[in-house]
Amino acid sequence: MHASFPSPQSESRGMTRLELRASASLASIFALRMLGLFLILPVFAVHARGLPGGEQATLVGLALGIYGLTQALLQLPLGIASDRFGRKPVIVAGLVVFALGSFVAAASDSIWVVIAGRALQGAGAISAAVTALIADATRDSQRTKAMAMVGGSIALTFALSLVLAPLLYGAIGMGGIFAMTGLLALGGIAVVVWVTPEAPPSLAETESRTRFRQVVFEPDLMRLNLGIFVLHAAQMAMFVVVPGWLVERAGLPLDAHWKLYLPVVLLSFAIMIPPLIQAERRGRLRIVFIGAVAALLVVQLLLAAQPTGLVVLAALLLLFFAAFNVLEASLPSLVSRLAPADAKGAALGIYNTTQSLGLFAGGLLGGLVQQQWGASAVFAVCAALSVLWLAVAWGHRSWPVRQRAVVA
Repeated sequence: MHASFPSPQSESRGMTRLELRASASLASIFALRMLGLFLILPVFAVHARGLPGGEQATLVGLALGIYGLTQALLQLPLGIASDRFGRKPVIVAGLVVFALGSFVAAASDSIWVVIAGRALQGAGAISAAVTALIADATRDSQRTKAMAMVGGSIALTFALSLVLAPLLYGAIGMGGIFAMTGLLALGGIAVVVWVTPEAPPSLAETESRTRFRQVVFEPDLMRLNLGIFVLHAAQMAMFVVVPGWLVERAGLPLDAHWKLYLPVVLLSFAIMIPPLIQAERRGRLRIVFIGAVAALLVVQLLLAAQPTGLVVLAALLLLFFAAFNVLEASLPSLVSRLAPADAKGAALGIYNTTQSLGLFAGGLLGGLVQQQWGASAVFAVCAALSVLWLAVAWGHRSWPVRQRAVVA
């Protein structure tokens, strides 16, 4: 028997208990999985030097990046599978594969075994299925809030990992961190099975009627997919440069960076939540969305001018994270609203594939541009991408309108 969610046509000022339970539990799935992934980023490059093959920077980069590659390859197939076989079975299967990869990496005795484990981790590509289940379980008026909870859980997990990683590495080592990642994934399975409510029946549970090419080539969905590609490409390219700049231009030692990231990320949520809530209530999401893309452009242009000083760089990072969080919450919400009911998993699979490709391309682009033309050129390229996105987003047609309460 399905939980009694409100109908999509009904309206209230806030989330129902079931919507909140579904959103919070699924956001925790993201957080549990991403914590294990983020924990290795600050310490793996140093740890890898003690592994056979770990002295080769290319292999270290492959170990970190292959996760995104297998994610990109499998997000779409697993998103489509969730349309046909149900969201929860796909999520549980993905978490099992992710946990298996974590335990393989934990038992590694060479860089190649770590690479294999990371590839398996990425093969548990459940982002599309999770976001589709959130879309199934929430009304349009509450969906951006739900997606913001997911984005918030990821950003907070990232900040937390910067604090915990050195401590955990000293206490349990890299093998222990990978093993803990596997255990967190298994804990996520328990959350999905026993905490996350079943979504109401929908067209997703019937035979698919929407053609795949209709989902791929719908103009507004294409605009949103370009947007998530640019957003994460810019993020990755930026952070090829930013950590070094915080040391060189702000005098902040590497082991103290978390003291900046943590308050900046927390404050960025305080800045982004009120405009998102008002945008949903007043039907002004277009203004907030376009403004966030413009803010992203402003940050890149100011960083290209090579500013110095801790206060200036902190202010720019605050503006970046505030804009990033608005867009990270809005984009999947808009995709889920535009996608046909029987093809949400496919649409979100395409979306998450382009997101993963953006992460991969941004890291590669940032490194190549910095090596050839310097750090300032990285931000100039990100600014050019932001201009492209701003022009494309301006032509977006299907914006949510203010919904009126339904009188019984």
